[in-house]
Amino acid sequence: MENRKKLIVVGDRVLIEPEEGERSRVGLSLPPRAVDAQAEQTGTIVATGPGTPISAPTEIDDEPWKLPGGSGGSEPRYLPMQARVGDYAIFFRRAAVEITFEDRKYLVVPQAALLSLVREIPPEDEDW
Repeated sequence: MENRKKLIVVGDRVLIEPEEGERSRVGLSLPPRAVDAQAEQTGTIVATGPGTPISAPTEIDDEPWKLPGGSGGSEPRYLPMQARVGDYAIFFRRAAVEITFEDRKYLVVPQAALLSLVREIPPEDEDW
């Protein structure tokens, strides 16, 4: 049996599957040079990290990601991500780092570079 690999996103980053091919608003295919000049890019979030590590207000340690006491103790705490798996993201192109994992291209983007999220809302949850 072959071992499977899993890509784990760390910290306050998201893993995005970029849209294939770029088109203008009127449907024309854009050359790579024109696409690179755009400040923003889009794609679907396929994984998120746990968020930004934070420490308890009573702790004065400047390393909130390490485990208390060095041998376990309580679990690390994180400020949760606003982005969720399945969200359609609009983000700053220059903040993205392109990676290839198992022959598929992804972008790793910090949460701070996300400009907007589009999320499917079930009809029973709509407030507006």
